[in-house]
Amino acid sequence: MVAVETQIPEDIFLTLQARGLFKEVLAEQSCKLLSLRLYQDRALSLGKAARLAGMSHWEFVEFLSNNNVPVIDHSAEELAAEFRAVEKLAGDLNA
Repeated sequence: MVAVETQIPEDIFLTLQARGLFKEVLAEQSCKLLSLRLYQDRALSLGKAARLAGMSHWEFVEFLSNNNVPVIDHSAEELAAEFRAVEKLAGDLNA
């Protein structure tokens, strides 16, 4: 594992701590939100983002859904390419 450090001003940390958000919780939530953002930006695959978040595949899909992040978000060109690939595969299988 690689540790990544985040600096939080002490007054903000004390405010969060008073609300029950201790270092462990902040670290866990930070990883989840970072993984969500990296998935959304297409920097990580679904599987790797789930792993970074410390969740199973399906837990991460639910987390994305709860945060209004689409699990599948293809452009029209990407969808057209996928459909062409499926049609070609279907043609190859029927040949």
